[in-house]
Amino acid sequence: MQKKDISKKLTISYLKDGYKRGIFSPVDVCSEIIKRVENTVEMNIWIKKPSMDEIKPYLDKLKKMDKNLVPLWGIPFAIKDNIDLEGIPTTAGCEEYKYTPGESSDVVRLLLEAGAIPLGKTNLDQFATGLVGTRSLFGETHNSLKGELISGGSSSGSAVSVAMGLAAFSLGTDTAGSGRVPAALNNLVGLKSSMGAWSTRGVVPACASLDCVTVFTHNLEDAIAVDRVVRVFDSENPWSRPSKPIYKTIPEKICIPAGDLEFFGPYEKGYRKKWRTVIDKIKLLNIPVEFIDYSLFSEAASILYDGPWIAERWASLGSFIEKNKGEGMVKVTEAILKSGAKNDLRADSVFKAMHRLGQIKVMVKKLLHNAVLVLPTVGGTYTREQVNRDPIKTNSNLGLYTNHCNLLGLTALDFQAGWVEEGVPFGVTSFALDNCEGFNFGIASLYQLNDSEEEITNIAVCGLHMRGFQLEPQLTTLNAHFVKEAKTAPVYKLLKLPTTPSKPGLVKVPSNGGSIDVELWSIPTKNLGYFLNCIKAPLGLGLVQLEDGQEVIGFICEGYMEKLSEDITKYAGWRNAAAIN
Repeated sequence: MQKKDISKKLTISYLKDGYKRGIFSPVDVCSEIIKRVENTVEMNIWIKKPSMDEIKPYLDKLKKMDKNLVPLWGIPFAIKDNIDLEGIPTTAGCEEYKYTPGESSDVVRLLLEAGAIPLGKTNLDQFATGLVGTRSLFGETHNSLKGELISGGSSSGSAVSVAMGLAAFSLGTDTAGSGRVPAALNNLVGLKSSMGAWSTRGVVPACASLDCVTVFTHNLEDAIAVDRVVRVFDSENPWSRPSKPIYKTIPEKICIPAGDLEFFGPYEKGYRKKWRTVIDKIKLLNIPVEFIDYSLFSEAASILYDGPWIAERWASLGSFIEKNKGEGMVKVTEAILKSGAKNDLRADSVFKAMHRLGQIKVMVKKLLHNAVLVLPTVGGTYTREQVNRDPIKTNSNLGLYTNHCNLLGLTALDFQAGWVEEGVPFGVTSFALDNCEGFNFGIASLYQLNDSEEEITNIAVCGLHMRGFQLEPQLTTLNAHFVKEAKTAPVYKLLKLPTTPSKPGLVKVPSNGGSIDVELWSIPTKNLGYFLNCIKAPLGLGLVQLEDGQEVIGFICEGYMEKLSEDITKYAGWRNAAAIN
């Protein structure tokens, strides 16, 4: 088959489809990326640029992998240069700090085992200290859409590499917003998972107790695909902890700050107007909205840089800075880090801050029970020139709606919510408690569906399409997402059909029926036809009556199977029956 031009927008699904159809190979993709890298040198995206000599060993390893068994086969990704890749120097944005790791970070290792191809190391605000993307002696990273604007940081090169078609996804880090701010300013998805869900072993620490590895992608599905590879407990990492996979779910409530928020920069009016539009669209999602006092979150945010946590950065990097006497340091970065060594940062101030933070966490946990908090990811942006004139205040403003997140142990997802004007995207972040990450993806999916004015339909599933079962991917690949658990009216029998694999059938009966557990999913209406073609007799789609009286499209079974199947109505649902049998 004749090769065709490779899209500038590289996504996992696009690349997998191209490989499957033989339109291009991983070698073709990496060769094209290297050409693009040479055409974007002036944007200061890379510290260690991709080269075919260094990529070739990973391409060779693909030949020994079964592409059907490794989920990221041939998918190229970029790595922020404070995350280790075996044999490639790590600088953290400081040449004098450079070292060459003997092994990859745990997250990179998992990606390599999944077939992903590491391309190179990306630029960053030095030592991951900054949200602007200009604090680097390797050059200021340019915004992917308007070159005079900041890229956002500290994961500047990582975000811009994806936005410019130089990687399908990229790794960043996030202590105060570095995995979300650059995503918003470059029209990307930025995922910061729950604390400890992704190992930070092999990452240069900023605040070790708060640091998270993050991912930048073009869409929600790609972020979930990466998360499912790297969400692995690391027994060698003191901050790692077991966590559950993400499934899109819908919260019971959306929290939004009451009153006016603070906006800034040359597009201040546009950001303010767009936020009002976002609120109006959120109100159309048919989920209760509560306008809350945001001061709790603001107070938590202030603790990060105005409180003793700045001393943790000095604990990680102070000995290096003192030994090198500031050689190779960005001056504003050196000044910020040295502030962590002030004599007035007494030990008791740490405990006072911890105690107050604990009180705030209790209140936030109650507030966000089965809920999300939705905020603009940033309240504006700046030109690079404006940041250089006032590096402290501009950087501080960019963290207004991000700094609270890790201190409170929240999960966060930045997603695209339209445009302030041409070339100036607007990002929204959903925050949830650490055991409710699926809420963030559910809200993002629902918002983007609503924003695109795409019609959606609720369907009830009762068997192998439910979360965690074999056929769930048939729904998720059609951009369906889980809404909630429900029950049918007590007028159904649940059958165990004589099929391989075993599956249930729902039959409506005039008497002796029961109430059966089902899951409600939302699916774009245009995809229903394709989904129906995946369903084989004796199953089909029809109207299913729920216990609240409403009828929704759902799985039904032809009545003749009642005599040929085992009656498992007593289990009240397939999940219960499968657990017992």
